[in-house]
Amino acid sequence: MRWLDYLIRRLLMAILVLISVSIITFFIARVIPSDPAAAWVGPRPTQDQINKARVQLGLDRPLWIQYWRYATVLLKGDFGTSVRTHQPIINDLKAYLPATMELVLASMIIAIVVGIPLGVLSGAYKGSLLDHSTRLVSIAGVSMPTFWLGLILQLFFFARLGILPLGGRLSNEVALYSPIHVITGFYFLDSLITGNWSAFKDTLLHLILPSFVLAAYAIGLVIRMTRSTMVEVLNENYILAARVAGISEKTVLFVLALKNAITPTITVLGLCFVYSLTGAILVEVIFSWPGLGIYVTNAVLSIDFPVIVTVTLVVTVFYVLINLFLDLLQATIDPRIRL
Repeated sequence: MRWLDYLIRRLLMAILVLISVSIITFFIARVIPSDPAAAWVGPRPTQDQINKARVQLGLDRPLWIQYWRYATVLLKGDFGTSVRTHQPIINDLKAYLPATMELVLASMIIAIVVGIPLGVLSGAYKGSLLDHSTRLVSIAGVSMPTFWLGLILQLFFFARLGILPLGGRLSNEVALYSPIHVITGFYFLDSLITGNWSAFKDTLLHLILPSFVLAAYAIGLVIRMTRSTMVEVLNENYILAARVAGISEKTVLFVLALKNAITPTITVLGLCFVYSLTGAILVEVIFSWPGLGIYVTNAVLSIDFPVIVTVTLVVTVFYVLINLFLDLLQATIDPRIRL
């Protein structure tokens, strides 16, 4: 019963956060000095056209009525229409969101594959050259500006070595001669499912640089968190007993110790996943990645308020769901959290 009460409290809090974010973003979008009606009509509008557009968009109503209409439509799964493209925003999300999610998931895989082993080894060999080197990598990953790292990697791997593409999601040649049959929206997965190996290789090459740049911050956090928890766990008596019993060091580190040290790292990974959704905006602009970053950047430049509010709300939903999942996971592992 206590677990159920905890779940209900967390769900109510999550709903409250979503409502608060929708209210804040909606009213901020309305107080910014601009005219969505003029943007809706297009370049060089007449005053009569602007007035008709204002009535059509409901901008002549009081703010609280505008928000009520927006929230009512939103609950039906309708995010409205883009002022810039005049297309339903839900259709744009279906086109742009998979690209961003593919980039974010790839960066999280890199963070797990690189960060956790380095953190384990750094904690196991505390004070060694490996430990100092790994800590330097961790500090660099957290500290380096994303745009600087992205430009440096482009200069080195594209301009100097010529082994990786500068940007984009797929080469023009591959898109023309070996087009991907879109199933899930994830090019890497779709090309693998359909056996389109030319597109599979090209997608992988385009994914390497932006995903690594996006993963740099997460790698740094994962290394630091894993190292600190490993240092504590390796001082426990059961670890000493396992070593005395002759269990291999690999098993001691990556099975016995890591199993008890991984929980804080999982929490960090969940938060890094949400951070990467917002961090992907800058990465997508640098690498011309056709995801939410490019979409919301164009929306900001054209003052497309419905798109700005919708993307903000989508990111908030991911943030709330990830935090809710992590809270429930921790409450399941440690019953004291539910009390």
